[in-house]
Amino acid sequence: MKKVFIIAGRIMRQLRHDKRLLLLSILGPLIIIYFLKVFFDAIPLPFYIPKSRYVVPVTAFIVHFISFVTCTILLVQERRAGTLERLIISGVTRIEIIAGFLLGYFALVTFQTAIIQAEAFWLFKLKFSPETILILFAVTWLLAVVSVLLGIFISTFARNEGQIFPFIPLIIVPSAFLSGMIVDVAQLPKWAQVLSRIFPLYYANNVLQQLIGDERAFFIILINFYALAGYVVVLLLLAASTFKDTE
Repeated sequence: MKKVFIIAGRIMRQLRHDKRLLLLSILGPLIIIYFLKVFFDAIPLPFYIPKSRYVVPVTAFIVHFISFVTCTILLVQERRAGTLERLIISGVTRIEIIAGFLLGYFALVTFQTAIIQAEAFWLFKLKFSPETILILFAVTWLLAVVSVLLGIFISTFARNEGQIFPFIPLIIVPSAFLSGMIVDVAQLPKWAQVLSRIFPLYYANNVLQQLIGDERAFFIILINFYALAGYVVVLLLLAASTFKDTE
């Protein structure tokens, strides 16, 4: 565990030193949430009532997007600097490297999730019980952890920061349309309904919709939450496997 904490400490120091990226990764989502409020205010009310049905999952999507991009860029920078190769040569295992990176991003992901949700709830005047707010935070935070692991996995296919961006329209953007966040998945074509199941945002949205709805089906919440948690295990294994092949 000592090696994991050392790597995590290195990541946190790197984030502190890269103040521009750190500032943009925090201010960027806050600005987007504000523009989202301006956009929703301009739409005729019946279109998005109840507004929580759209605002809460869109907030989760923003956390998903920002966590993925930030993690992937920083990891590609580490790869280009030869840091990962040196760590492996020095005897650090791939799982320890991934765990260290994940732990290093833990504080940033937690802070991002908290302030983005807080701003969204405040601007849109969303009222939930403390218990619901806590679970909404937990689901969005878990999605952010999945995003970081997805970023670690995808970073193995990019040799520079510019090669990251083609993955955004391939992986992140489609999830916004197929997750049920905008329209119910049941209204999509059959092939799109099947495809939607591969995106973690689909399962996060299912849990969020249950939590903010009038009636909650505990079984649906549990199944989708476990599915989302399963992505952590799958992506951890995939990331470890690709590290083995590429470093």
